[in-house]
This record gives sequence, C-alpha cells and structure tokens, in this order.
Amino acid sequence: MTNRTAAPVTVIGLGLMGRALATAFLKAGHPTTVWNRSPSRATELVAGGARSAPSIGAALGASPLTVLCVTDYRAVRELLGASEAELAGTTLVNLTSGDSAQARETARWAEQHGARYLDGAIMAVPPVIGTAEATILLSGPHSDFDTHRTTLEALGTVTHLGEDHGLAALYDVAGLAMMWSVLNAWLQGTAMLRTAGVDAATYARFARRTAAGVADWLPGYAEQIDRGSFPAEVAALETDARAMTHLIEESEALGVNAELPRLFKTMADRAIAAGHGGEQYPVLIEEFSKP
Repeated sequence: MTNRTAAPVTVIGLGLMGRALATAFLKAGHPTTVWNRSPSRATELVAGGARSAPSIGAALGASPLTVLCVTDYRAVRELLGASEAELAGTTLVNLTSGDSAQARETARWAEQHGARYLDGAIMAVPPVIGTAEATILLSGPHSDFDTHRTTLEALGTVTHLGEDHGLAALYDVAGLAMMWSVLNAWLQGTAMLRTAGVDAATYARFARRTAAGVADWLPGYAEQIDRGSFPAEVAALETDARAMTHLIEESEALGVNAELPRLFKTMADRAIAAGHGGEQYPVLIEEFSKP
C-alpha cells in the first residue's frame, strides 16, 4: 500500500532504467508520477500505483523532486525547455549519462531557470535498483542532497561526492575505464590460455582472485600518487617492463593479439626514458595525466 506520508516524486523517462527507478519509488511508498514520450511505457507502472501525467509540464508540477533518466543531456534540456511548467522551486535530479562538462552546463541552465539541480550517475543495472547493491552517485549542493536524501535512498546506496556538479559524471567514466581495463585484461589472458585448452570458466576463477589481489594494492598506490613520491617498495617499473616484454612475446608466439600488452609497454618505456625506471608502477600516473 502506498504510504501517503512519503514525499512525492516524478520520474521522467521510462526506458528500462527509468521504469526501474519509478518501481523502486513506488515500492518504498512514494507517490510517483511518471511521464514518457511514449505513454504506453507507463502502463505497468500505472497498474502498480503510479500516476501517468498527461504532459511533461504536469509531471514537473506534480512533485517537488523530479528524477530524469533520458537519452542524453540534450534531450533533458529540450524536454524541459519545451515545457510550459514553471521550474522555479523544483529540484531536478538528472541521472542521464553524459560527461562532466555537460553536467556543469546543464546545472547552470537549470539554475538560470530557477530550479535546484543535482547531477548523478547510476552504477548499477536495472534489476538491482531499489537494493543496497545499486550505487547512485550524486553531485551538487549538499543542502539539496540532504533535503531529498531519504527519498533518493529508495533507489539504493546514495553517495554525495561534492558540490561540483561534474563529479558524478567523472566518477562514472572513471569507473568505466576501470571496468573495461579489467575485462580486456581478462580477455587477453583467456585468449592465451585457450591455446592450451584451458576454458574461460576455469581461468575466470583464478583471474577473480588475481583481480582482488591487485585491488588490495590500490590504497597504498594511491598514497604514493597523492604524495608524488614513488619508492620501489615492491618492484621497480623497469622490472615490470621486462615482464611486459614476456607477455608480448608469449602472446605473439601463441598467435594472440598483442596490442594491449604493447600499449602497456609503450607507456612504461616512455616513463623509463623520462628517468622513472627505478620507481614503482604508480609513477605511470604522469603518463596518464598527459593529453
């Protein structure tokens, strides 16, 4: 049963993720208004207790908090700009994917139109929205986050990153860099081991332990980066570079693509040429920080 004492909320955009967001709000007892260009996407939500707004203006006016999850930032501004609704006094939480510059620009646009604005990133897939496994990153004024925190916690584990509206988008793409790097490294190893008849499932068990072990190095490496000092406490970069050569040679001998390990070696060689061969691996931050 809907708890009418819970704060009302509006969800604009009813793709797979938008529908998951609206469902989580409904399950938490929030009176939920929804809007989508294709009204048919609201059918199941209406059956579950949501109210389908006849227009985007009506949707915005139904709640003090509106959560947006649409195609891109341009769509956000087109939808809101075309609306006859008054944005003054409304808090917008934009969970649309984009980059940090777009987030900051949209925040300025929203504020010029009288709205409060939080930008966000969803670090989860639709099926886990509404559980603690769903991480929702938010950035913007802390006071706006505090005002709506209880409502937003219906979506999962919410974290406020800071006042800079671009931070959530930056964390999002940084997370993608981590995700694709881990997956590509696993695929490299899987391709190599398949030549010896080892299946992916068998290697995955080993690779998972390896990835967890590497993750344990991150806090110590982060301390070195933040200090700007990289003593070779475990191994020097020149030692790692020699191991990279072995990886390249083994890949080529097996007939496996060696582009990824060659990229590792190219960056390490540049750092060594710059005089950092005796320092520890995190010194490569200098290479990653260059355009």
